[in-house]
Amino acid sequence: MSYPLLYRKRIIPNECILLKDDIILSWDERRIVTKWNALKPKKDLHHGYSCYFLKEGWKISKFYQADNSLLYYYCDIISSAYSAADNSLIVTDLLADVLIYPDGFVKVVDLDEMIPALECGGIAMQDLKFALSALNSLLTLIYGGRLPELTGYIEAWE
Repeated sequence: MSYPLLYRKRIIPNECILLKDDIILSWDERRIVTKWNALKPKKDLHHGYSCYFLKEGWKISKFYQADNSLLYYYCDIISSAYSAADNSLIVTDLLADVLIYPDGFVKVVDLDEMIPALECGGIAMQDLKFALSALNSLLTLIYGGRLPELTGYIEAWE
C-alpha cells in the first residue's frame, strides 16, 4: 500500500492544504512520521519533523531553525479522517497547542480560539470535548517526564 495523500485542515482560518512537499518517513494505522520544510518560512522556523499520533489526537513536531538548532517542540491537538477511496488522510488542527522550549518550559496556547470556533460552528462540541481530553492526556505525559517517549519516533529518523 502506498503512503496516503496528507492534508492539513485548519479551523481558524478555514483552510485545507495538501502537504505535497512533506516526506512521509513511516506510516501505519497508529502513527505517521514526516519530514518537512516550513510552508511559509519565518525568521526562526525553517524545517522540522512531525509524528502524528492518530489514535491519541496529537501531532508532535520538532521545529528547527535554518542552522539546524532546535527552536522548540510544537504539539498540535488533532483529529484525523482517512479515506480509502482516494488514499488520503485529512488531519484537522483542533486549535489547542503546546510548545516545549529547549530549556523545558511548557506553554499551552490558543485555548482562547476554542469558544469562538464552537459558537460559529467551526468546531463541533464532540470535537471540542475530544480536543480537551487529548490535551489533558498529552500534558499528563509531558509533566510526567515522558516527552522522550513521544519524540523518540522523530529522533529515530534524524
